Amino acid sequence: MSELTIARQAIAHRGRRLEYFTIAWNSFEGLIAVGAGVVAGSVSLVGFGMDSFIEVASGATLLWRMSVDSDVERRERNEKLSLRIVGVCFIALAVYITYEALVDLIRKTAPEHSIPGIALACVSLIVMPILSRAKKSVGNALNSAAMKADARQTDFCVYLSLILLVGLVLNAVAGWWC
Repeated sequence: MSELTIARQAIAHRGRRLEYFTIAWNSFEGLIAVGAGVVAGSVSLVGFGMDSFIEVASGATLLWRMSVDSDVERRERNEKLSLRIVGVCFIALAVYITYEALVDLIRKTAPEHSIPGIALACVSLIVMPILSRAKKSVGNALNSAAMKADARQTDFCVYLSLILLVGLVLNAVAGWWC
């Protein structure tokens, strides 16, 4: 095997480790967020949790894509399919959040305060940027549009974490909820 092949395999292995971490972290994050969101009646927390589960699907897709990195033909096929799946995940999240937000606004349903949600958003604001940078590095090294798209989805989680944190703090401090 050439040094280039060995280096690519090492990078693909790093990509797989990142996706295993993505799946584990987002499963944990999703369970906490959905549970806290249901208790508090917070569409933003439940939506954040749903985003975490969508990232689990994206991570599993990328893990599948990374598993065949050494086979050029299968890699290209999996790359294209992975991009489509990540795109569908983005659309599913947007539809869900839009629907839930509209229903809550129409019903004028105010959520309760959520300290666990605030803590989760704070931790996510630390973990997700580090994870995104690592995924971008792997995506660039492998020239993988799917891994780069997965990194962008992780960036989206950073933005959602910040928006969630601001919303939850405003709700807790000032009683603002919409």
